Amino acid sequence: MIALVTGANRGLGRETARQLVAAGHTVLVGARSESAARETADALGGGAVPLRLDVTSTADIDHAAEEIERRFGHLDVLVNNAAIHYDTWQRAVSADLAVVREAAETNVLGPWHLTQALLPLLRRGSHQRIVNVSSEAGSLASMGGGTPAYSLTKAALNALTRMLASELRPEGILVNAVCPGWVATEMGGPGGRPVQDGAAGIVWAATLPDDGPSGGFFRDGKTHPW
Repeated sequence: MIALVTGANRGLGRETARQLVAAGHTVLVGARSESAARETADALGGGAVPLRLDVTSTADIDHAAEEIERRFGHLDVLVNNAAIHYDTWQRAVSADLAVVREAAETNVLGPWHLTQALLPLLRRGSHQRIVNVSSEAGSLASMGGGTPAYSLTKAALNALTRMLASELRPEGILVNAVCPGWVATEMGGPGGRPVQDGAAGIVWAATLPDDGPSGGFFRDGKTHPW
């Protein structure tokens, strides 16, 4: 099985890549810096393959599709993990909209563009899964004020998940969003749950059986409120 994890050089992405490698996948370790991708792949060992990939760059996305085509000819799993701007310093009434636009480029449009570009390769795969790493912050059921760029873009990623799942389910491609919970990463800060626990829910969605759910929002393998 060939998997691509974006933002895989640290935090949840790195641990997700590690767990997928341990499960026997060949994992493309996506990172904006070629050196970061290479260092991470070297650290993860056999089964990890470095891939320079900034999801806001059309050139990088095109290069990634070409590399996967050349080396493997198909893709089985896409984990859209890369994200930016957990903007705890902002409020919606006074938010810097430039920050919101920048967050949207990475958190929504990046995964959307990458998914479109890699669909031909996914269609050649087997047991195809797309996992969009979302957040409690994107849940409308519990949304309040604060973190407007992050919350808005994660809610939009959830909406994209629903649309893609509906359109791709007839082809057997399962698409789900996962909330990993508050995890002790560089973005999440200290005090959260272990990164291994947050990544486990992502890996669960990436390795669902063929009759598994699609178009859902999950945390730890259980349905989470939209």
